[in-house]
This record gives sequence, structure tokens and C-alpha cells, in this order.
Amino acid sequence: MSTAISPPPSQVARRGGGLARGTLGLPFDLVMAIAVVGICACSIVTLKTVEVPGYPTGFFMTRQAVYFGVGAVLALVLSRLDYSRLRELKWGMYVLMIVSLLAVMALGEVTRGSRRAIQLPFFSFQASELGKILIVVVLSAFIVDRSRRLGDRDTTSRTMLLALVPAALVMLQPDLGSALVYIAIVMTVLFVAGIPGRHFAGLGALAALAVVFVLVAAPAAGVEVLHSYQTERLTAFLNPTNDPGDAGYQQNQSRIAIGSAEKLGRGAAATQTRDNFLPESHTDFAFAAFAERYGFVGAAILLSFYALLIWRTLRALTLSKNLFGAIVAGGFLAMLLFQVFVNVGMNVGIMPITGIPLPLMSYGGSSVITTFVAIGLLLSIHAQGRAATAGKGRVLGYT
Repeated sequence: MSTAISPPPSQVARRGGGLARGTLGLPFDLVMAIAVVGICACSIVTLKTVEVPGYPTGFFMTRQAVYFGVGAVLALVLSRLDYSRLRELKWGMYVLMIVSLLAVMALGEVTRGSRRAIQLPFFSFQASELGKILIVVVLSAFIVDRSRRLGDRDTTSRTMLLALVPAALVMLQPDLGSALVYIAIVMTVLFVAGIPGRHFAGLGALAALAVVFVLVAAPAAGVEVLHSYQTERLTAFLNPTNDPGDAGYQQNQSRIAIGSAEKLGRGAAATQTRDNFLPESHTDFAFAAFAERYGFVGAAILLSFYALLIWRTLRALTLSKNLFGAIVAGGFLAMLLFQVFVNVGMNVGIMPITGIPLPLMSYGGSSVITTFVAIGLLLSIHAQGRAATAGKGRVLGYT
């Protein structure tokens, strides 16, 4: 009587077309890498032509290229590590996040009424950007530890509390945009974890009460929760022509830049960007600067790269080898998708201006490196998920 011996996982992986090593035999997600490189290239060509008073031509492009290099190295290193080990560090990460946010409030420089970053010799450290990564990992680890009690209200309330504390600290900087990203992350994390629908209904009711308090009750009582300029920026997009010289100025100029580009763009004649009619064309309005120069076709290509990145993030979520990886991927999906939607929306005039950067497109070291860290962890989730699937002898289709 003969006994069949199962082949080792490595042989199974080879029979499945090298599944454990990623698309085309590479140790990472090639499609995601292509999307990231494409977005970075769009950022570089945009920053090369942006003119900002007080800075030499190419200043932002050179620094952004350095940030891309540092971020790419971090992503490659993280892609080779076991992301599951991060579960053990959740409370240390949470303390780091809170301490860094408090440090910015105490030591950060005031710029345009906000204290959002600590100015270092060659780098401006923005703790709220780092917090986006840390909050995803912390919440994911916390929920996995309570995976047998996902139906309990206590689990949902504690998860929300963990997220609302840093979100409140970010609001006090004030940085409304980043605080909204934190809220989007925690809601998505809860959804991916499978929290009961009745909990979301309760959270929705509380959110409605909070909005009424902030916009109606608090101002009536003489308490200023939102600064006047924040309220103006949040409402100006509804009718930007009411105050075209102040609150609606940026959005009007952004729409002019995008609309005047037509199909193929204005190229070197992109006057809105070149002559600095469009403020913050290297940060908040980088999409408008790119669209003015390369038109509808260029904007469509850029958005296609983001669509690829979102798709591969979803792929990592579904392929994850465990619940922790799936929730982490879901948190990063919320972070990327929310920022892309809000930033592009405010550039075309359908969303309020909240200062949310466009991932990998807007200039900024903290934002760029944070996004690359997320990509590195996504690559790790994807690679380990494929390896686990291949080890079980399952053969995937196009991955």
C-alpha cells in the first residue's frame, strides 16, 4: 500500500505559477507598484512647472523626489516584514500617536492660524499624518483582540473612543480635514470587522446630534467650535460666486484652471498655475494644476492610476491571510479613497475646502511618507495572503 505525500508549499506555489511571489513572479503587487509610480510621475511633472513666490523653480520637485525615494525604501522594507507582528505593539503605537499630537500642539509653529507641524532642519513633521497609519493599526489590533465580542456595544463604543481622542486633538490644531479622515477610517474599520448594523444606526444618530451642536446649538450659546474661516470654507463651495475675492477665490480659480484646459490641456500656457492665480497649486490644488496643463486626458490618466491603487487595496483586503490584515487594508482603503474623493471634489467645486492632500500628488514629506508606509503594509498583506493561499493548494486567476 502506497501513501501519497503532499508536496511542500513551495512546490505548490510553483505549480500555481509562482503565486507566493506575486504577479509575474515578483515579490510584490506589480499592478499596485505601477499605479504608485504613475501617480508619483504625475506629481513630479506638476511640481516641476509650479511657480510659488519666494521659492526657486524646481524647489518642490526636488524635495518631493527625495521624499519619494525615502518612502519607496520604507515601502520595500515593510513589504518584506510580517505585518501581523504589529498587533503586539498597538498600545505603544497609541501612546506614540497621542504624544506626537500633543508635541505638535506644544512645539509646532503657527502657520495661517494653525499649529499642525514641528519644523525640523530638513523636514516638517506633521503628527496628524503619522496618526493616520497608527490609528489604522491600533483599531485593527483592538478589534481583532475582541473578535469574539464584535456584537457587543462595548466593543463599538471603545473603538470609537480610541479614534475620537486623537481626532479631537487634531481638531484642536485646528485640522478639520485630517480629523475627518480619522472618522472615515474608524467607520470603515468597524464595517470591515462586521459590526452589527444597529450600531451604525446609533452612531449615525450621534453624528447628526454632533452636527446640530456644532453648527446650531454651540454658536447660539456663544461657543465657537469651528473658527469663522473654517465655516466660510465649508460653506463657500455651495455658492462660490457669493464671495469670489475671498472665501470662494481658491475654488473659483481651480475651476477656471480645470475648465480652461479642455481636452488636451494648455501646456506651457497654463496661466492660472504659471502666474500664481491659483494659490496652493503645489499642495491642496495639485490636481487642478495638473489638469490645467494636461487637460481632460491627463486628469483621466491620473484618476485611472488612483483607481488601480484602490482596486489593488481592495484585492489585498480580500486576499488577506487573517482578520487583522483585512481590517488594516480596509482602514488604508478608507484613508486613500476618502482623501482622493474629497481633494478632487474640492478642486472641481463639489466638496468644501478642508486642506486634505491628494495622496502622493500633493507636495509634503509627512503625507508622502505616510502614504508609502501604508503601501508597504498593503504589499505585505498582499504577498502573505498569496503565499498562504498558494500553500493551501488553491490556484488563483489573474491577481
